[in-house]
Amino acid sequence: MRIGKIIDARDFPEARKPAYQLKIDFGSEIGLKNSSAQLTKRYVQEELLGRKIVAVVNFAPKQIANFISEVLVLGVPDGEGGIILLATESEAPLGSRVY
Repeated sequence: MRIGKIIDARDFPEARKPAYQLKIDFGSEIGLKNSSAQLTKRYVQEELLGRKIVAVVNFAPKQIANFISEVLVLGVPDGEGGIILLATESEAPLGSRVY
């Protein structure tokens, strides 16, 4: 698991469940990665931009419709069908390992 920063969030109408296509910066060691995330019930695209998140970066890429998702963004259910993103409480360098 690593710390990344969302630098782009777009609608993903081809996904079966409502989702965004995310581009996430994990710093110079890992670089930019794509992810599909079902965050539409709780977040609008604009509030995702610049947000630091926790993601699993060592899973095999998965094709979702016409998009390749390279990392798994982590979150917890909010009890109302949405997902609350896991994030750091303080600033952490991009690409930092989560222990």
